[in-house]
Amino acid sequence: MRLKLYTLLCVSFLFLFTSCNQDDDPVPPEAGSKTVLVYIVADKNGLESSYPSNFATQDIDEMLVGMKSIDTSLYNLLVYLDDNGDSPILFRIAKDKKGNVERQIVKKYAEQVSTDVDVMKEVMHRTFYEYPADSYGLVYWSHADGWIPYPVPSASTRWIGQDAGEGQDNRMNISDFVEVLDDEMPHFDFIMFDACFMMSIEVAYAVRNYTDYYMGCPTENPGPGAPYDKVVPLMFKQGAAVQMAEAYFNHYNENYKAGVGISNANWTGGTSVAVLKTSELDNLAILTNQVLQTDVTLEELRANIFDYDKRISKGHIGYFDMQGIIQYLTSDVEYKMWKQAFNSALVYWNTTEKNYSAFADYRFDAVAGMFSMKETNGVTHYIPLSLDSQAAAAYRSTAWYTAAGLDKMGW
Repeated sequence: MRLKLYTLLCVSFLFLFTSCNQDDDPVPPEAGSKTVLVYIVADKNGLESSYPSNFATQDIDEMLVGMKSIDTSLYNLLVYLDDNGDSPILFRIAKDKKGNVERQIVKKYAEQVSTDVDVMKEVMHRTFYEYPADSYGLVYWSHADGWIPYPVPSASTRWIGQDAGEGQDNRMNISDFVEVLDDEMPHFDFIMFDACFMMSIEVAYAVRNYTDYYMGCPTENPGPGAPYDKVVPLMFKQGAAVQMAEAYFNHYNENYKAGVGISNANWTGGTSVAVLKTSELDNLAILTNQVLQTDVTLEELRANIFDYDKRISKGHIGYFDMQGIIQYLTSDVEYKMWKQAFNSALVYWNTTEKNYSAFADYRFDAVAGMFSMKETNGVTHYIPLSLDSQAAAAYRSTAWYTAAGLDKMGW
């Protein structure tokens, strides 16, 4: 999900046609090349018609600027766009013979549901088949709501991607996303979510085998999303994820004013962003499994751990600070051992002093919407509200639940 200040939705051509015959043998990749796909799901979900401009269009304009410094003979940036206007389209941002950055159409689609597994598979196969490279990156751009599946009647969820075209409300579950990644897709240098609540250990663990680095925000990310003019040039560098996260954070930190005068055109509400090294997550799960031995009640735990989710009533799920949970539940010796594993996995984390939520109010801060990020650590973890809820039942099916030994908690 991405923020939108004016509603309570959470939230950011040159017609050169390239035919796609996937029966042909793929062209061998050039040495040092890289292909990145930005998958934008913005069909009638509030992100396509936001003030002061369409968030998707705004971000694409930034991508065009970001590609000015890139050698597009080696580096490919492709964008799948399902917006509120025309039917979905896949295009490449590249340079013409004169060096001008342009959009080159790869495929025009009939109206389709972009959160559908088969649709995303086709787009990704087409992208990475036609533009093979030495390495790859993936950005998922839309609304989202962490690990929680849709629909769960006990919570108003967005999950990853919301396609509300044709009067429907279609969303993609993490299990669906993993199914896509598991369908002979390349291994990614990074997977970045430009969407809310996605720095969730449950999601990061689910995709650990498909990417080297996982990047996202633990709370509601700003409506304007990533500053792509600054982030795009870094996508094609070694160690891209950490550099991208740093550029993302610095962009909002430079304009941070604790929310005073905040608008979508002048985001002064700050942000937070983190990057996990996925090769360290199995060890983190093992250490978590070893140290979780307590009979603390859910009520006590939820009351004492920082919650990044400021949706006080309807829609509240609870994204709790993972490090805070472990510290609360373990001895000093156990926590120190676990913290070493956590530090190895968390390769970047930064936040402004406060963040903005579309749902926070004056009970949190003098400026409506702002809340303190004091003592936060960047990665979220679920704590069930009740053990017999549908959300808790769904949680037991996650890979993290089993690997981290949460059954010992009685969850």
